[in-house]
Amino acid sequence: MLSRTFFAAIANFAFLCSNIAEAQPDTVVQVQETRFLELALDCVDREYPNKISHVLQDDSDARTPRDMHPAFYGCYDWHSAVHGHWLIVRLLRGGLDSEAERAATAALDAHLTPQAMAGEIAYFQREGTASFERPYGLAWLLQLGTELREWDDPRARRWADALAPLEAVVADRYRSWLPNLAYPIRIGTHNQSAFGFALALDWARTVGDEALAAQLVETSLRFHRDDQACPISYEPSGEDFLSPCLMEADLMRRVLDSVAFSDWLTVFLPGIPTDGSDDWLEPGVVLDPSDGKLVHLDGVNLSRAWNLEAIAHALPQDDPRRASLLAASARHAESGIASVSGDDYAGGHWLASFATYLTTQRAHEAPAGR
Repeated sequence: MLSRTFFAAIANFAFLCSNIAEAQPDTVVQVQETRFLELALDCVDREYPNKISHVLQDDSDARTPRDMHPAFYGCYDWHSAVHGHWLIVRLLRGGLDSEAERAATAALDAHLTPQAMAGEIAYFQREGTASFERPYGLAWLLQLGTELREWDDPRARRWADALAPLEAVVADRYRSWLPNLAYPIRIGTHNQSAFGFALALDWARTVGDEALAAQLVETSLRFHRDDQACPISYEPSGEDFLSPCLMEADLMRRVLDSVAFSDWLTVFLPGIPTDGSDDWLEPGVVLDPSDGKLVHLDGVNLSRAWNLEAIAHALPQDDPRRASLLAASARHAESGIASVSGDDYAGGHWLASFATYLTTQRAHEAPAGR
């Protein structure tokens, strides 16, 4: 665990961020990332409170989170534990001070082991788990694998080797699910198909799984190639943490080339301004951050920010919509990052992962395949 000195170093996080205009950009980013890491390390071993997604077949299935999920039992629920581990890997890969590096490495060494993964696989093999964490948690598991496989470090190779058997199980879940999915799932929460497709496609391209990549591209085009006039003015719904419209566009920029994507976006979101304005899409508002559902809207601001930025960068350099997309992204990012306080566990157990995906520009590293 981290020392009192380390925790003291992040105690002034809110103060520094409130004075962001006066701070050096590198300092602000370092303080933010330190805070994000602290939130993740605080929860990966915190078993309770825990919201389990578990089908009981008989009395023997009444088990503790740690017993069912020896690797991913913390952070309130399975998917949050998975992307909490991704956050730790992401920041460790980017470079940490020596004490934080030791703490991050120790946490991953304790959880990403062959023995722990064998326990996770045993859970997936139980009756009644065919739709477990599909697609949201499965997508984050593959994102964790992507991060480890891209990092040339002995620790990453050790953890990737441990994770690989569970990756194979998750990839097979996608392979069996896609042919039976007759319609896209157009919601702003865990079951959304666009987010699940996007991260799975990144993984498939990273590992060279051409068959799964082709399956995801074909399904994405079948679902979304002819979509038009997405009603973004209806967003967000009261519990969204993903934008149905923008996440779909973030998926489609992965499967279309720049010119084709620009044409598709014109039809799909015809109202994007060309004047550089940032007020065409209002950030979500959270009135009670202690409410686990309502606090989702802090997440929608963060995910919208990375969607908008990635969409802008996928367009041709001279596309007149880029400035307004980037301006709206910056506005959402400011609102979203300010919410990552850790004051309440309802948001503290997961918002840092979304913030890290945004601030480290993970979306820009999606492997090319168009």
